[in-house]
Amino acid sequence: MKKSIFTIFQISAVFIGTIVGAGLASGQEITQFFTSFGPKSLLGIFICTFIYIGVSFIIIDLSTKYNLSSYKELIILVNSSLLGKITDLLTSFFMISGAAIILAGSGSLIHQYFGIPNWIGIAVMSLITIIVLLRGTDGLIEINSVIVPSLIIVITTIFILFVFFSGNIITVHELKTIPYEKHYWILSSVVYASFNTISFSGVLVPFTKEVNSKKQLFIGIIIGALVLTLLSQMINFMLLMNIPYIYKYDIPLLYIVHRFGRTIQIMLLGIIWLEMFSTEVSNIYSVSKTIEKSLNIGYKKSIFCILLIALPISQIGFKQLINFLYPAFGVISFIFIIQCVIFYKRNR
Repeated sequence: MKKSIFTIFQISAVFIGTIVGAGLASGQEITQFFTSFGPKSLLGIFICTFIYIGVSFIIIDLSTKYNLSSYKELIILVNSSLLGKITDLLTSFFMISGAAIILAGSGSLIHQYFGIPNWIGIAVMSLITIIVLLRGTDGLIEINSVIVPSLIIVITTIFILFVFFSGNIITVHELKTIPYEKHYWILSSVVYASFNTISFSGVLVPFTKEVNSKKQLFIGIIIGALVLTLLSQMINFMLLMNIPYIYKYDIPLLYIVHRFGRTIQIMLLGIIWLEMFSTEVSNIYSVSKTIEKSLNIGYKKSIFCILLIALPISQIGFKQLINFLYPAFGVISFIFIIQCVIFYKRNR
């Protein structure tokens, strides 16, 4: 009983840790995909919850039924045509580029707020990532089992401080009067959930080999999705209350916490860096597992190959990589999810 509960906790932690990268922990992703749509963003986050749970259930079912071990096998299963092969190549490219984005971001974060040269931040991130990844699935689980509870504590603390110091009780009427500059909030929510889901599929598919119980996997995903929803809603609420000032900052949450003192700011920056790290590990783990299976290159060798490719790409810059890659990855991911649902319905 205790072992199954612990396994469910680990699955939930990996789910949250894979999806919550620096973008979400900093408030930037929430601002772009939700907060900028005003009060309807609260509903948009719930749409993501249903997509996470529904599509994860399909991926778990297909992975166990067809004995899959990598996201490449899943993509080719649901669409073996040219489009499926293109989706597979682009997904690998985006995951490696995502690793490059995080390396660039880790260097930028340390340089911007602590004055340490970019290359030191990138080197430290690369070294620790290698150490953890060499432990395989155990390493992935271990880091998320520590980082995710820390994330929950920090975000909840910031939210409690925000509510306490805001003084006035926020009414529904006040929420409705919050200005917003974007429409198409449903599309934004679906695209956001799509690229998060395909990113997590790279971890979830191999997990079905490690965890024999579909029930534990599914319960872990549900708990993870609900906790992630709560965290996202807390961040979104704080951002909504600070429109339009948040649009001026690369790290909107840092603007919100500056009133709570330097200790809280450092805690937030620490969590952002740790979430960068957990996503970096998840991305490289996913691609390494795929390379190991499809190209017959050892898992450990694959880790070094991916980092050797990602390091030069990271020199392009954090913002430039995000502006180009995220929208394109969202479209590819959305197509993949539709393919998954159609295949699942046809082959139940």
